[in-house]
Amino acid sequence: MSPRVIYLDHAATTPMRREAIDAMKPYFDEQYANPSGSHRFARDARRVLDEARDEVAAVLGCKAGEVVFTGGGTEGDNAAILGAIRYFERRGIAARAVCCAAEHHAVLHCVEHVEGIVVAADEFGNINLDELTAVLTSLNEENVVPVVSVMAVNNETGTIAPMAEIARIVRRYAPKALLHTDAVQAACWLDLANLVSLVDVLTLSSHKFAGPKGVGVMYVQQGITLEPLILGGGQERDRRSGTHNMAGIVATAAALTATAAEREAEWGRIAALKTRLLAGIEATATIPFDRAVPGIVHVCAEGVENEALLFLLDEENLCASAASACASGAMEPSHVLAAMGVPTNRARGALRLSLGHTTTTADIDDAIRIVNTAASRLRNHRPS
Repeated sequence: MSPRVIYLDHAATTPMRREAIDAMKPYFDEQYANPSGSHRFARDARRVLDEARDEVAAVLGCKAGEVVFTGGGTEGDNAAILGAIRYFERRGIAARAVCCAAEHHAVLHCVEHVEGIVVAADEFGNINLDELTAVLTSLNEENVVPVVSVMAVNNETGTIAPMAEIARIVRRYAPKALLHTDAVQAACWLDLANLVSLVDVLTLSSHKFAGPKGVGVMYVQQGITLEPLILGGGQERDRRSGTHNMAGIVATAAALTATAAEREAEWGRIAALKTRLLAGIEATATIPFDRAVPGIVHVCAEGVENEALLFLLDEENLCASAASACASGAMEPSHVLAAMGVPTNRARGALRLSLGHTTTTADIDDAIRIVNTAASRLRNHRPS
């Protein structure tokens, strides 16, 4: 028998739901037609594609024509920010990208790439509202259109952004601005239809809500035009060319629908598990309980280096992380904690334990035991 794995890294990726797996199976061998074709098998595929789009639109509370299928959250963030800036620039309109210093790198690097403005974060990792107001006021006076991107839920700490207040500020101080939210970590916890009502563009990644990797969703409000990143066959109404990933798209629709249906119940169940975890683990919570989603537990273990801690956890088959997942897998200082002003010596012990639809009470109890034992072992062997 293989050893039991305690998987508490749902913020990096979530195990696929059975509904999603079952939905995508026929598209590997039985239903393989390209929905862009003209024969009846292609038309059947097109009908299924339209039905999946309708399902997603129902969860988002938007029109089906406002749903764009992408290759994931990173592509969606790039398409939103770079697509907006390029659209304005091609028309001779001055535009400037704006984001928070604690954003995911898929947003932060885009903003830096186009020499945008990075606004400071507050102590919880949210964008500083006073500084945002000042930036927007200044850009508006200069007749520059801001392209503002603010994540709905921070991927490292789980902090929930005050999107309604942010939207109010953007609309008041920069009426021509485009507002985007990276809602990748929000899909399991927040009402996406409410978020959609506040923004112009919203992006999701399927594998964060128990769908497959390599598929994403972008909501683009009717009347908003983005310069496409990918040109070619004109799929997605010329907004994102490329042959549709039918297996991934139908699985995404199934996963999002199931996630939305269970969201309120899961919030309560996972919140109870989070309470249990925080009560037992010998580490300090980074974010107050009521300011973060239940699925992300971010703590700092005093006197411990997180790289060594994660090594010991891995040996005990406990999957966790210190920050967001990156391509190299290498440990890097958290730009999010730095933006929040967390002291370096405390940030060294940062640990993210993220919970999801497969998490059980046994997982939490095992995690408490493993983390506490490992941290104690490291402290006892620390040089004096």
